[in-house]
Amino acid sequence: MEGQLHANLEISVEKPPGASPPSFIALLKVYRELLVSRIRNTRCLIDNLIKNDYFSTEDAEIVVQFPTQADKVRKILDLVQSKGEEVSEYFIRVLQKVTDAYYELQPWLDEIGYEPSENICSKLVVNTDPVSRYCQKLRYELGRDSKFVMSYAQREEMLLEEIYSNSVMELVGFTNESLGEVCQLEALFDDAVGLINEDGETIYVFGDAGIGKSILLQKIQSLWARKELDIGAKFFFRFRCRMFSCFKEDEAICLKDLLFKYNCYPDQDPTEVFHHIVQFPHTVLFTFDGFDEIYSNFDLSSVPEMCSPNEPIHPLVLLISLLKGKLLKGSKKILTARTGTEIQRNIIRKKVLLRGFSSNNLKEYTATFFKDEGQRTLVLNQLEANPNLCSLCSVPLFCWIIFKCYEHFHSMFDSHELPDCSVTLTDVFLLMIEVHLNRSVKTNLLKNNTRSQAEMFKSRKETLLALGKMAYKGMENSFFIFEQEEVSSVNISEGDLQLGFLRTVKGYSGCDNQSTYEFLHVTLQSFFTALFLVIEEKVSAKELLQFFNECSSTDTAQPTCLRIPWLKKQLAGEDPFRNNEHFHFTNLFLCGLLSRSKQKLFRHLVLPAVIKRKRKTLITYLGESMKSHLKGVTRSTLPNYSQIQVQPNFVWMLRCLYETQSEKVGKLAAKRMHANYIKLTYCNAYSADCSALSFVVHHFQKRLALDLDNNNINDYGVKQLLPCFSKLAVIRLSVNQVTDHGVRILYEELSKYQIVTFLGLYNNQITDVGAKYVAKLIEECSSLEYVKIGANKITSEGGKCLAQAIQKSKTMFEIGMWGNQVGDEGAKAFAEALRNHPTLTNVSLAFNGITTEGGKSIAEAMQHNNSVKIFWASLQYLFVSSL
Repeated sequence: MEGQLHANLEISVEKPPGASPPSFIALLKVYRELLVSRIRNTRCLIDNLIKNDYFSTEDAEIVVQFPTQADKVRKILDLVQSKGEEVSEYFIRVLQKVTDAYYELQPWLDEIGYEPSENICSKLVVNTDPVSRYCQKLRYELGRDSKFVMSYAQREEMLLEEIYSNSVMELVGFTNESLGEVCQLEALFDDAVGLINEDGETIYVFGDAGIGKSILLQKIQSLWARKELDIGAKFFFRFRCRMFSCFKEDEAICLKDLLFKYNCYPDQDPTEVFHHIVQFPHTVLFTFDGFDEIYSNFDLSSVPEMCSPNEPIHPLVLLISLLKGKLLKGSKKILTARTGTEIQRNIIRKKVLLRGFSSNNLKEYTATFFKDEGQRTLVLNQLEANPNLCSLCSVPLFCWIIFKCYEHFHSMFDSHELPDCSVTLTDVFLLMIEVHLNRSVKTNLLKNNTRSQAEMFKSRKETLLALGKMAYKGMENSFFIFEQEEVSSVNISEGDLQLGFLRTVKGYSGCDNQSTYEFLHVTLQSFFTALFLVIEEKVSAKELLQFFNECSSTDTAQPTCLRIPWLKKQLAGEDPFRNNEHFHFTNLFLCGLLSRSKQKLFRHLVLPAVIKRKRKTLITYLGESMKSHLKGVTRSTLPNYSQIQVQPNFVWMLRCLYETQSEKVGKLAAKRMHANYIKLTYCNAYSADCSALSFVVHHFQKRLALDLDNNNINDYGVKQLLPCFSKLAVIRLSVNQVTDHGVRILYEELSKYQIVTFLGLYNNQITDVGAKYVAKLIEECSSLEYVKIGANKITSEGGKCLAQAIQKSKTMFEIGMWGNQVGDEGAKAFAEALRNHPTLTNVSLAFNGITTEGGKSIAEAMQHNNSVKIFWASLQYLFVSSL
């Protein structure tokens, strides 16, 4: 039918050279139904037709009387055609000029090749469409709001484009198995990659605190505002989830108010704009940042699910209904939360894990942050020399803090030096506090500030105590937003607010007439809470340990957001949005602040006897808690090994132990494990956690097996394990973002001690360069029997090196090469390795691009091999007992 219409059009409008221009009346007749179906707005057409005296007021009144949009368009077409060619052409000109309102017709205009006549070009066209004008306003405001990022000290604004740096984003399945990396932000919305539930509507982005979730959303917002995010979204509404905690239990608003009052309000006809949004939800993009930061006593099970876009109801119900698709079904949604905040599967369309900076990302960010090449080189050299500091920098927030400290020390002392000993997260935050306080001190223009850290803290004790008291009160109730009354009640002065630890937030219900505040980041609120517990002398032992109790629930299941009305199983008094990470960070900072190395700092702030009492209470608790925790772990007996399988909470325990920097505590933890095989898989451990792990593991006296598969260790973490390699007989690092650099470290260390028997490096980022290091290790280390290096990026070059090393080895028992690309050349090399090999028993070469040619070489070599029992190729096992 469409082809026939096009043919008729050609007959009607195409004329021989020199003939009359094409008939626009005929054009409108042929494409009548297309225009009726795609013109969503009639006001702009009517306004422009009236303004140019093509329509009378009576014409407009006739159109408005029709009940449906389609009928209005039909009437406009009838009137336009009745008024002749000029009016018909002007009608098409309006469609061409007002692209925002008639974007769906732009391909059609290109198809017909419309070019306006000189007469029509002289006619004015004004965009009076409230929807497109609202879109323009929305883009302007979101572009303005996302252009700058406020610095951590709130003393400067920096262009987002100048500080944003890519980090590792990984698409994962429901059980967090890898589905590939996200290389471009548009891929988040592309169903061709990473789709795990076609019925879900929410892209769930998760990661540790400070990993870059919020700035990622700001980047997406900025791209959309500049029309550089081509995903078909006309509207963009962004929400910070903690705002939903500010609504009172009896508050009710409708969806229109939630969208417009808390984002951007239309200047014209908000009812029509909202109606358009409801009619075309697929043109809407939502971002909800920090779902784990919602804390509310509101009982969601007491209200029905929300389906009406017009009915007022509690904002939390609106949020849940949007996420579930009960409201604006088909809209695009991105939801962020910290790791451990599980979301019900049926709302998730994709899961995206943020892993922080890779080594290349960190170099890019360093180049972005330090424009001066000399400064940049100094910083990179010190990071290279201090793997612990480098590991902390894999988390963008901590990297930002550390770089700001570098920058400060360079401006103050013409040096980039930071401590070259073990640097804990507590050290980094103390340094940040010192930098903030230093900037508030008035100094002589010719004389640098020479106050020590202890003197600076002593001079601002009341400020630190006031901030800590407010942070503590909020932490007790999991509140992150503070009204002016709460700020004043703890004697925080205007000068204290200018230090930059707090920032103002706007647009929260009930807070319109006064300032509202939040800590710069939830981890900073955790730090000040811990600081209050240390320097407030009246804190009892029970209060000191209260946040440990918050993290030691008898329910070992992960907290599940959205575990509410539709499951009908909510426990009485239980907060469905609860996440414990802010408590974990408070405990971690408490351990760091009460460490022996910090006693010198705090003796100026609190009586030494008080610090000693609190430290004793904490160390005693850690010892008993560790004992209790290790009793509950899963244990099993393997040949030559006694294995323990630990849970993610164990990582937090290790972090706390490391912050204490107490060798006594570390040695006690190693002793109480009663195992020589530690299985720490799927625990969301990242590179800096390897410092904590080494802190305990290096106390083991005997050889040890360490399984760190499926975490986020990367090359920095490998370097952090240096103290452990002298004891490691088994090391598993599969699915950990390890690159050739990390493999080089493994080779250099493991070849020193000659005790490793098992090396697991499956599914990392290893190329032929790394394969050559593994090959050298196989040659030089006679103890090595098992190597798993499948699903990497190894080609025939690396395959040949590995095969040659295996051929020389007299101890190799198993080689796993599944999922590389060694091809026929690599297969031929492995064929030579297999020929007459005395010990090789298990071989996997499946999915390596091997054709019949390579297969023949292997088959021929197998006739001269009596050791191989299992050979895996092309999805099947070939059991060979005798050839």
